[in-house]
Amino acid sequence: MSHPVKKILIVTKPGDQIATSLGVEMTDFLVAQEVEATVCEHNPDVCGLAEESVGLFDLILVLGGDGTFIGVARMMHFLKAPLMGVNLGRVGFLAQLHKDKWQQWLSEILVEGIEIASRLSLEYEVLRQGETLHKGLVINDLVVSRGELARLIRLSVSFDSIGISTLRADGLIISTPTGSSAYGVSAGGPLMHADLPVYCVTPVCPFLNSFKPMVFPADGVCRIRVEEMGGEVNLTEDGQSLISLQHDDEIVVRRSGADLFVVDLGPEAYFEKLKNHGFLTER
Repeated sequence: MSHPVKKILIVTKPGDQIATSLGVEMTDFLVAQEVEATVCEHNPDVCGLAEESVGLFDLILVLGGDGTFIGVARMMHFLKAPLMGVNLGRVGFLAQLHKDKWQQWLSEILVEGIEIASRLSLEYEVLRQGETLHKGLVINDLVVSRGELARLIRLSVSFDSIGISTLRADGLIISTPTGSSAYGVSAGGPLMHADLPVYCVTPVCPFLNSFKPMVFPADGVCRIRVEEMGGEVNLTEDGQSLISLQHDDEIVVRRSGADLFVVDLGPEAYFEKLKNHGFLTER
């Protein structure tokens, strides 16, 4: 089903002159097409938007790299608007639109509308002595890892209250399908198709342990407990924020109450993206 685009929010990478200039150029173009456009820099106050802004925009354009896209996706998740990233970074796996092709693409969607796809996101909370210490949203991955010293940490993993394994490792990665092509696949985890309602738990360098990457159904709850720590243990959210963990802390991970919405570029786009970034090669 095609959705018309009449109101667009443009979010630029903070402190990036190229993104700022492109945001102004896009705004001028959209206004000339009689489309409402709002531009702001990505920052902690979420461009001044509040809960009453839900449903206000038909599309969010993110000008930056994959890191900017993930940050905007997490902070503006509540808007329930589809995102499209214009790549100004190095990788461009999530920010898929080339910076030189934005005008052609916008001209097309203003006439034809956009297709929207939902992507699973996760929410988590850190429990300390049964009390919630921290909670958040995950677009890409959640990583439990050791600190600077090369000392293994001991973690236990359960799913829907069923104990699965206890392992000693450098850490553990919980990946969404969107994030499976990042740290997870580098650590030996699977590529999960972006449309799947699942998430994956992948150990990082497990020692004398046969715990393999496991894909879980999205509706189940995964719990990771810090059983033993030889040094620092950290929890990283989408590679962008860090929380220090203590012995006996527990991380509870479940599907978010709302999926992430993105612009759907068609069934071939996902595999073309994998090919272009070296995940699929042909002889």
